[in-house]
Amino acid sequence: MEKSTTVFTRHLGARKRIAMIAHDHKKSDLIEWALHNKEQLQKHQLFATGTTGRLLEEALDMRVTQFLSGPLGGDQQIGAKIAEGMIDAVVFFWDPMEALPHDPDIKALLRLAATWNIPTACNRATADFMMTSPLMREEYEVLLTDYTNYLTRKV
Repeated sequence: MEKSTTVFTRHLGARKRIAMIAHDHKKSDLIEWALHNKEQLQKHQLFATGTTGRLLEEALDMRVTQFLSGPLGGDQQIGAKIAEGMIDAVVFFWDPMEALPHDPDIKALLRLAATWNIPTACNRATADFMMTSPLMREEYEVLLTDYTNYLTRKV
């Protein structure tokens, strides 16, 4: 099968649209991290699932677009926004030590982030690296995989 050489990109503005998610045992960690990064986060547009969004909005004293709670569909709502090109980065403090009933939703969200080449931080160290990158403060062209062959395949 011949591989396409077409290059697809998506433009990210200097003001990023950041989805923020935290499992119950990681919410306090995310809030602490967000307060530490408040000055930088105020330069961006924030989205979050359920309770995490409410807690972030209160702690940061800024608008946070809120989706449903993760187990009630919030993870999938954020995944849909990623697929639509409406989310530029994800900060997801997840609890690797606890099996959750919505694990398939989490896996789907992370798969979509990987599919669409979305910067994703799943712990504080990675979130620190991401937030301090100069790329978070400037425009950026994200390289996207060419899915033409997949979309035009015969089934």
